[in-house]
Amino acid sequence: MTIATTTVQRDYYEVLGVPRDASAKQIKDAFRSLALQFHPDRNKAPDAQEKFKEIEAAYAVLSDPAKRRDYDEHGFASVAGIPEEELLRHINFGDLFGGLNFDFGGLRAGFGESLLDGFFGRRRTGPPRGENIEVELEVALSRVASGGEEQVRYARVAPCAACKGSGAKPGTQPRTCPDCQGSGRKVTQSRRRQDRGEVRVQSISVCPTCDGRGSLIDHPCPQCRGSGRATREETLTVVVPIGVEDGMALRVPGHGLAAPEPGGVAGDLFVVVRSLPDPRFERAGADLWRTEPISIPEAVLGATRRVPTLDAAVEVRIPPGTQPDTVLRLGGRGLPEFGGGRHGNLYVRLRLDVPQHLSAQQRELYEQLQRFEAKP
Repeated sequence: MTIATTTVQRDYYEVLGVPRDASAKQIKDAFRSLALQFHPDRNKAPDAQEKFKEIEAAYAVLSDPAKRRDYDEHGFASVAGIPEEELLRHINFGDLFGGLNFDFGGLRAGFGESLLDGFFGRRRTGPPRGENIEVELEVALSRVASGGEEQVRYARVAPCAACKGSGAKPGTQPRTCPDCQGSGRKVTQSRRRQDRGEVRVQSISVCPTCDGRGSLIDHPCPQCRGSGRATREETLTVVVPIGVEDGMALRVPGHGLAAPEPGGVAGDLFVVVRSLPDPRFERAGADLWRTEPISIPEAVLGATRRVPTLDAAVEVRIPPGTQPDTVLRLGGRGLPEFGGGRHGNLYVRLRLDVPQHLSAQQRELYEQLQRFEAKP
């Protein structure tokens, strides 16, 4: 059993600190302010780079009307597996930051640069990354209140255990492709005559000998047939944070799908936490709601009820003359708030339970009451 290191993926609106109905300008202004605050060239805090990347991802989704609409409907599942370059391609950093430049580790990186051209010093090199996986984990409200470990079982395509992902039979190794010398590319050159003289043209294509892998396998692994990948069941233990919000995603790096080519980095696993239905309560964020039926005499005369909470039952006083759908608040009896020190409340909605079938004695008493109330 593996205990996974997880990170919590916060709601994108929360990351930018804007409401869900925020305008495009509000989203843009919030991103600009936060990006300038957390850019690692200005902010030397150890977590500044991670915060910046989180802000960047939130803006990439919420600033794109189509991606924002999909995110509002389907949450993180709508953007799972989208490569970072594709997610950020539409952002015009030059327009956002007016050509501001930062010196990052000796690299002059401007906000106006394309991320594909080295923004923040990040370049996609080597084999492509594996896709992300999203699974759901249902937890009881008691786990939300206490936090703790939960097991997740799922299937994924991972590096073959027999060949360690190389695709070659154990005891052998792939050999470098002699035609491309391991680059996976075939380069051809030609000369063309133009009006101003001769021009040399270089053409780059996928190496046909190794299909772009850069290596050849003479003895394929019998377990994965040379693919270097195999489907397997995995069990992970993830740590659910106290007060985890419904629909919050826990990110487990490197536990997604294996890279499509040997040597590539696996994708991530996103564990989306859902609250299990509880017959006692309904969850509304950190607050809990409960419907408690009361009789007509209890509503008229008042009463005391023992009401369940997450910890233990408590006595609740129903005041005389209580009206239908009156809501009583039990302060601090809800769930702990994620990332905060306070608790939500437990709200008890009192529902008047009108009897449908009366005994002879009950009918006589109600008729007496009816006659009494009818007197002038």
